[in-house]
Amino acid sequence: MLDVGKWPVFALLPPEELRLIRQACVFGSAANEAFYVTVNDEVYALGTNCSGCLGLGDLQSTIEPRRIDVLCGKKIVSLSYGTGPHVAIATADGEVFAWGHNGYSQLGNGTTNHGLTPALVSTNLLSKRVTEVACGSHHTIALTTDGEVYAWGYNNSGQVGSGSTANQPTPRRVSSCLQNKVVVNVACGQLCSMAVLDNGEIYGWGYNCNGQLGLGNNGNQQTPCRIAALQGVNIVQVACGYAHTLALTDEGMVYAWGANSYGQLGTGNKSNQALPTLINTDKERMVEVAACHTSHTSAAKTQSGQVLMWGQCRGQAVASPYLTHFGSTDDVFACFATPAVTWHLLSVDGDDYLTVAQSLKKEFDSPEISDLKFLVDGKCIHVHKALLKIRCEHFRALLNESEEETIEIHQFSYLVYRAFLEYLYTDTINLPPEDAIGLLDLATFYRETRLKRLCQETIKRGISEENAITLLSAAVKYEARDLEEFCFKFCINHLTAVTQTQAFADMDHDLLKNFINKASRYGAFKN
Repeated sequence: MLDVGKWPVFALLPPEELRLIRQACVFGSAANEAFYVTVNDEVYALGTNCSGCLGLGDLQSTIEPRRIDVLCGKKIVSLSYGTGPHVAIATADGEVFAWGHNGYSQLGNGTTNHGLTPALVSTNLLSKRVTEVACGSHHTIALTTDGEVYAWGYNNSGQVGSGSTANQPTPRRVSSCLQNKVVVNVACGQLCSMAVLDNGEIYGWGYNCNGQLGLGNNGNQQTPCRIAALQGVNIVQVACGYAHTLALTDEGMVYAWGANSYGQLGTGNKSNQALPTLINTDKERMVEVAACHTSHTSAAKTQSGQVLMWGQCRGQAVASPYLTHFGSTDDVFACFATPAVTWHLLSVDGDDYLTVAQSLKKEFDSPEISDLKFLVDGKCIHVHKALLKIRCEHFRALLNESEEETIEIHQFSYLVYRAFLEYLYTDTINLPPEDAIGLLDLATFYRETRLKRLCQETIKRGISEENAITLLSAAVKYEARDLEEFCFKFCINHLTAVTQTQAFADMDHDLLKNFINKASRYGAFKN
């Protein structure tokens, strides 16, 4: 769980108020401004209120939270901020609101007047649903459900992607090389913009004097340019620092490029890099990268939940990824970034009141009040008959016919069966991707459709060139169509390496034949 108490701006909030917070953001030049959203979808702001960035309708600072009425009930899904500061949000309805500093039209309303209250950004966006917003120092970009990118505001280096360096007063679609392409993730440095496509390609535009666009040169770009050095590498997430960029691949590797005077690239030195450089993370698979355009700090989270940090860390230059004891990348920014702002919208869970779901999770495998135990591989798993009958048709039939207090299981391993029972209590699966194949087998056997889907998602996160064929074979065997398609596309994207693995050499004849036929239809064997 995240603790907003790590951010000093929340220090004066009483415990009963802190327990209500479910989303939060800390920003500003001294991390002295903040928003938070309560469980009732009420939005509050507090802090110094530079340029009216708190959206309260005035320029008064406030040490006590004040409610932003116009945003209450809006359900914020994405939030970003500039250094003016200006603030932009996207709501669950796909609307964009912006307020605060507007000296460069970064609010997208066609003027340069500061906005003291949140205002709908309407030009060219009224018929669009926006899912993500990102802000540079004084420009804003928005990503729609159609995979289109719109940009507006300060454009001295081409960061709006319009093909000129004239400021853009209202949202304009970023086309050029992105025309007819589907963008899935966006991020902004101080004066540059980045976009990840659904096919794993990554594009950048804007300021490039530190090599933060990853193009191998230091020339600014007024329109999106593909990072050719990452040809064949599939990017799934991008994060931008002040003048450096981090990118996460579908295999959990991290590339970095741009400014490096604080070691923020994690290369072990302080030399800028104009081309993407693979970071040494001790073969740990990463699932998240984190950076913020206000700082020179970098962070990443591993598949096992460990958090690494590097770059400028409370004044120190940490040139290689450093293993922390933190539970999230957010903690890195709270404790070591300068200023100590949030790099994205925080989600905060209250921990005093237990919901029904939390109570059930707490009682899983607890012998105190259980009335049934499973014996698997000589180990006991304690459960409750009523819950199992409610949650699973297989157990409803089995337990209605049996009064036994102990049931032995021989078909599945302890690890897999425990994960299955825990899923019935929590709706989640707590299993490494490589072990999820066994759970997929169980889900197929018990006809648990949702569990089967969750297994597929878990297995996807563990795919690599070495195991891709093994996972593809499992997907075919258990008729997991979505996973099969995912594994097949991964194999095509990494075809040379995959075909050199032992798993490919040992591939079932019929599966190999089908794979080659399908790959041919995809044009995989064309020169």
